[in-house]
Amino acid sequence: MRAFLAVLAMGFGISAVRSDEVKVELKDVPKGILETVMKRFPKAELIEAAKETDGDKVEFEVTLKVGETKYDVMLTPDGKITLIEKTIGYLDLPKAVVLAVEKAYPMSKPKLAEEMTKVVEGKEVLAYYEVQILTADMKLLELEVSPEGKILMTEDKSKEEKK
Repeated sequence: MRAFLAVLAMGFGISAVRSDEVKVELKDVPKGILETVMKRFPKAELIEAAKETDGDKVEFEVTLKVGETKYDVMLTPDGKITLIEKTIGYLDLPKAVVLAVEKAYPMSKPKLAEEMTKVVEGKEVLAYYEVQILTADMKLLELEVSPEGKILMTEDKSKEEKK
């Protein structure tokens, strides 16, 4: 099983397509995008923004904080929210998610946990959790895990961490 997961992880890592991300000053972000973010998160402190291009697809990513909680919000150029990434504590993950990660990668150490909420036609739906771990053999992996505890994707981020 472990060999299967390793092969699966390598396959996803090789086939993953990176988008181009360019940092954008908050003052240069289209007004409609910032209005949408502030409407959804009225107490937000805006941190930074980026414009991501993946082929013909363009999205803006706005990073913000509400209290001590960090969010990354993905929006279309016309200001529609498509994804909300909420940073959470590893211990705040559902038990099924933690058990799946620990079973697949025993002795790993959690680095980051995020709740990924997709927005479709204005409705927010929990899609999956993104968990970064440092494995026992010192690889930085990013896992997408369903709320039920199924590992949906594994990507090796070790090379990106060293940049």
